[in-house]
Amino acid sequence: MDTADHMRRAIALAEGVRGSTTPNPWVGCVIVPADGAGPNYEGATAPPGGPHAEVTALVGALAHDRARGATLFTTLEPCAHTGRTPPCTDAIIAAGLARVVIGIEDPDAQVAGRGVAALRAAGIEVVLGEQAAEVGEQLAPYCKHRRTGQPWVVLKLASTLDGRTAAPDGTSRWITGPEARRDVHRLRDRADAVLVGAGTVRADDPELTVRLDDGVDRTQPLRVVLGRAPEGARVLPALELAGELPGVLTELGGRGVIELLVEGGASVARAFHAAGLVDRYVLYLAPALFGGDDGRPVFAGPGAGTIGDVWRGKLVSVEQLGEDLRVEVAA
Repeated sequence: MDTADHMRRAIALAEGVRGSTTPNPWVGCVIVPADGAGPNYEGATAPPGGPHAEVTALVGALAHDRARGATLFTTLEPCAHTGRTPPCTDAIIAAGLARVVIGIEDPDAQVAGRGVAALRAAGIEVVLGEQAAEVGEQLAPYCKHRRTGQPWVVLKLASTLDGRTAAPDGTSRWITGPEARRDVHRLRDRADAVLVGAGTVRADDPELTVRLDDGVDRTQPLRVVLGRAPEGARVLPALELAGELPGVLTELGGRGVIELLVEGGASVARAFHAAGLVDRYVLYLAPALFGGDDGRPVFAGPGAGTIGDVWRGKLVSVEQLGEDLRVEVAA
């Protein structure tokens, strides 16, 4: 395996713990012994209070006396400060590693180049920028949170091919099939908080919990309601917020929310979209047509008044899930 392969393995390890590490970033690490023979040693960030990815990988390498002179691959710059755990740079230096290959620099003000500087000062060769685009995409929510204090916003939408989410009488249950609905639970699983408007709570009484039936004991995301949820709503207990959306995002960011999933309804979806606060759109399109203009739309309220004002994003992916399409678009 070459350098790129080792970093791609670290990226895969990081993806495996995404959603479980907040407020810490999800990081993957691979240690390759100096002689390149025998097994590599791997690690990923543990839940808060547990070891970071580099330390987890080092435990295995040290136990087999394979750390000295080795190369460590990590998706994010190792920390050089004491938080809930000691600095990862201290552990790397003490273990006698010869080389550290890093995906991207950590934008956190407590790190931001200090980890690289500490390693180089100890005589360790540091390579920065390996698979940086892929790592940057994976850690985009974390990077945004550290740079702005606000969470990464994913807006989830589900509609028929003609852009309708409900019939004129308000009925809308199961527009999409089970595969698409299962994917929504995966979105919830990696989010730190899920947000809906109080109108959606009154109309649909959602739980907003992760239900994947895979036997994994997982932490549920924070449930957030814009406005007041009625007494007895299944979403309760929830954080009920009001005010301008940028202030709501700052409040959530201050609570350690790195990724926020916005599930609607149509007025809330339009408010986030119109304010330019959405980082990713995930649309589930069912092969169905209401066939008229009286069904309820994805967004409530006026949109672009002229073709020149139409919002255009960047297509990230298109995937078929059962009979439905999942379309992801970047802002």
